[in-house]
Amino acid sequence: MSASKKKEIPPAADDRRRGGRMTGPEKEALVIERVNRFAEPLCAAEGIELVHAEYLRDRGGRVLRLYIDRPEGVSLDDCAWISRQVSDWLDVSLDDIGPYSLEVSSPGPERPLGKTSDYDRFRDRRAKISVSPSWQGKKNFTGILKGVSGGEVLLETVEGAVAIPLKQIRRARLVDGE
Repeated sequence: MSASKKKEIPPAADDRRRGGRMTGPEKEALVIERVNRFAEPLCAAEGIELVHAEYLRDRGGRVLRLYIDRPEGVSLDDCAWISRQVSDWLDVSLDDIGPYSLEVSSPGPERPLGKTSDYDRFRDRRAKISVSPSWQGKKNFTGILKGVSGGEVLLETVEGAVAIPLKQIRRARLVDGE
């Protein structure tokens, strides 16, 4: 599914602007926040979990990507329905996020980990975590999830156990035997 309509983000009280313009990361965070506020209850009403939303640059331009799931798995019809609903909402609610493609899909085997509860839910599964700024001299960690405690994700790596602050995690996903 794809949308390429010109859209703008209206000024809001929660916008943090520099010289009247939001920076790339601020704009991305605002878009994700607003999409999550709309899409989470929309998905929940259909018995679907909004696993993760991301708004990023890709080779072909900007991509707004939503990952959805349900216990029995999602169908193409589920993805198409959520895509239509979110696309209609974007047409009305976000004015200038520029040209983008909207993608809605299942999370697949390399499921993104976007919620704090995911780190407990997928305990004992292999994950790759990227952080910023670097933590203990590294930006990427791969190991077995051991849960979350005190605001830190516990990961058992080949070098030993590591506790990664949640606030520093930029990207996390499950991985198969990497």
